[in-house]
Formats: sequence, C-alpha cells, structure tokens
Amino acid sequence: MPIDYGNEKKPTVRSIISIVACLLIGLTLIFAGGGKLANLGQIPGQTEFLYLLIPDFLMTPEFALFMVEVFLPWILPSVEIILGLLLVIGIWPRLIALLVLPLVLGFMANNSYMISQGLDKYPDCTCFGVWEQWLGGLTPLQSMYYDVALFILAVIIIIVHPGSFFAHQFWINKIMSRDKA
Repeated sequence: MPIDYGNEKKPTVRSIISIVACLLIGLTLIFAGGGKLANLGQIPGQTEFLYLLIPDFLMTPEFALFMVEVFLPWILPSVEIILGLLLVIGIWPRLIALLVLPLVLGFMANNSYMISQGLDKYPDCTCFGVWEQWLGGLTPLQSMYYDVALFILAVIIIIVHPGSFFAHQFWINKIMSRDKA
C-alpha cells in the first residue's frame, strides 16, 4: 500500500502552522532530552512521584531499579530526542504529535505533584538537565505553563497538519517526488 505524502507543492497556511508547531515542540524536546542525557545517568529528585502512580504489586525492587537506573536517566531522554528530531525533520507529524501527548501529560502530572509539594521542596523542575546550570531553570509552575503550551501545540499539529494522517511535511514530499522521477 503506497504512503500518501500529500499533494502540496508549496507551503500553505496550514502547513506553516504545522511547521512552526513542530519546530517549537521538536526543538524543546531535543534541548530537554539532550540536557538530561548530558547529566550522565543522573535523575531528577522528583522521582518519588512515580511511586504514587505505579501499583505496589508492580513496584518490585527490580522494577524500581530499572526505573531509576535505566528508564528515567537514559530511555526517557532518548525518546524525547527521537520524537523531537522526527518533528523537526517533518516525518509523520500527526503520529509523532500523538505520541508526544502522553509524554507531555506525564510531565504535567509530575509538575502538578511538585507544585502540590511546595516550592520549598522542589524549587525548580530540572526539566532541561545540564542546560539549567548556564541558562537557569524553571519553577514547577513555569514548567507547567510550558507543558500546557506544548500540549496545545501537539493538538494543533494533529488537527491542522495537511494531508492524511501519515503525510509528511511538504519538503519531504518534494524529496520523495524527486526520487520517483
């Protein structure tokens, strides 16, 4: 079954909106994931939040070790970078935006937890890893606003991106049409 790359020959208003949203989300995810990976396996302090979400019968010592030693410091930031790159490149923006939604919802839940615990316990979100040392960090409330904006942008991509569900950005369509010629 052939993949629909859309019929766009040049950017439309819909594709421009989609491109801007993809770039904003994509660059944020690349920046945040890269900053977390550059921390070389360190995890943020608010991981106790996971123990409230994960049922006791699943929270075995092995699972907890996997979460703390592998998933949070390595897999999660890598997923952020991969999703960010795919959005910046323009491959399947709707699908990738759909995958970004649960990620951002998880960040929002984490920020909600930190806000509920108070700024004394969690003065910053450590969302951007090592970059916060040079650029400064966000408070959990500021990070929540940022996450809400990312969520809205992902929904905009899902609704506005032209073409079918698996349509790429228009520049990929041009590359694909050159390969067929």
